[in-house]
Amino acid sequence: MPPNPYPAELPAARVAARVAHRPAPLPALGTAFGLALALALAPAASHAAPDMQALAEKSGCFSCHGMQNKVIGPGFAEVAAKYKGDGEAAARLARKIQEGGKGNWGRIPMPPHPGLKEAEARQLADWVLGAG
Repeated sequence: MPPNPYPAELPAARVAARVAHRPAPLPALGTAFGLALALALAPAASHAAPDMQALAEKSGCFSCHGMQNKVIGPGFAEVAAKYKGDGEAAARLARKIQEGGKGNWGRIPMPPHPGLKEAEARQLADWVLGAG
């Protein structure tokens, strides 16, 4: 058995000096890797959702749409449910956001939002389709 490197009579200051030169332990690779992977794979929508909600408010979307239920037009969750699994829905919805639409949800037309950039309309469409 090797001798105890910290004998009982060793002054506390010398023990502290011996321990102080050791490097701090690294976090477990699994924890660090898992955190990095989670951050990399986290949907951008989690960070963008407040921005999209602000854009929707600024654009007047909530004057006619609720998050879940119909106000004048359908709720965003209803839109998401209707187009679930439709790979082309985001492009069509973005076009309707910019150009307006009528007939899909009743007789009241959706007014156009020509002031929105194409990218903003697509982001809003993706956000709405994720509301379900």
